[in-house]
Amino acid sequence: MAETSKTTTGVTVRRAAHAARAPRGSGFRVVGAVLVLLMLSSSVPSALYVLYQQKWGLSSGTITVVFAVYAVTVLAGLLLFGSLSDTLGRRPVLGGALVLAMVSMALFAGAGGPGLLLAARAVQGLAVGLATGAMGAALLEMAPASRPALGAQVNSAGPTVGIGLGGIGAGLLVQFAPAPTALSYLLLIGAFAVTLVGVVRMPESAPGAGGGFRVVPHRIHVPAGARGRFTVLVLTIVAVWSVGGFYLSLGPHLALSLLESTNYLVGGATVALLAGAATAAQLMLGRTEALRTAVLGLCGLLAGLGLVLLALGLGSAALFLVATAVLGTGWGAAFLGSFRALSTLADPAHRGELTAAVYVFAYLAMSVPAVLAGMLTNIHGLHRTSVGFMAAVAGVCALALLATLRLAARIRAEGSTA
Repeated sequence: MAETSKTTTGVTVRRAAHAARAPRGSGFRVVGAVLVLLMLSSSVPSALYVLYQQKWGLSSGTITVVFAVYAVTVLAGLLLFGSLSDTLGRRPVLGGALVLAMVSMALFAGAGGPGLLLAARAVQGLAVGLATGAMGAALLEMAPASRPALGAQVNSAGPTVGIGLGGIGAGLLVQFAPAPTALSYLLLIGAFAVTLVGVVRMPESAPGAGGGFRVVPHRIHVPAGARGRFTVLVLTIVAVWSVGGFYLSLGPHLALSLLESTNYLVGGATVALLAGAATAAQLMLGRTEALRTAVLGLCGLLAGLGLVLLALGLGSAALFLVATAVLGTGWGAAFLGSFRALSTLADPAHRGELTAAVYVFAYLAMSVPAVLAGMLTNIHGLHRTSVGFMAAVAGVCALALLATLRLAARIRAEGSTA
């Protein structure tokens, strides 16, 4: 017993010492690069979906199913392996995720039809889901001592930066470079290999690392006392990611249709415009109170959706691009505000369980409406389906705005904050 106690104490001391010297410089930049690259790779297929449709004769419904497979496997990977890096360590989990990401890129590059495309998206989603928990924790642990909030800011802005760069980068390569369905993915394999070297060389930051491979699925739970507020705030999450799912699956096709263009850069630029505006909004409103940010974001979403509907009614490509920028601003702000408000609804010991519940709604909202839209496009056409989709999401946004305003008023009356 004494020997066991001594061993346990030694491990505890080593872990504490290791945590104390957790890296704050190059390791932070490496993890930030991994985050941006993974999100960048996730948006590259969006710029290629129109090309896949033309090359293989795929329907819009098939394209949205391919997109939904990614969302579902991200969620599965996150819920199953989201806590793995706490025991195994951030480095091995991130390393494994990067290897999976490279496998998915190879599958994309070699895809000759929808079968391999689905397999590639599934492996990619698993890689992102595996890495998400490790990246989020590592960025918080490695944030520079002089700027402790930088970890949370990178966690928030990194995904939209990556999505935007992926959309515009893939669009450029598809339009102007050879081998359009392979080159983007081959370049990403090289980029992932470089970051893998960085991950292998960076020191471990998890205090409990070295505990071995142990899968502890995330528990999904919303505290009883927080369920009313959760219901209100999750409406915004649903609206935000319904828009995101639509744009990442059918947005490029819609932009090309409105512009009557065959320039594939247009499709990628549409995704980049949405994500870039979202990033700018998040950076500008980073210190604004959570519910106020959510309200501003919902107003932006409603304005953007109204402009999209007007652009579709007039058939105006220029107005559609303006609407996308406005929509992206609302998208970024609404997500930032609602997520921050949701994160305060549980104590630290149960925050992971609440976050898991949020992700379930986010990824279901990203995938299910997009698949329905894709199937309806086969029946009613892209234009009519887009009008109906945007009108429905606007209704959800209006409901979320009213509910959030009432919640904010009630919180002010109670003298508390959110």
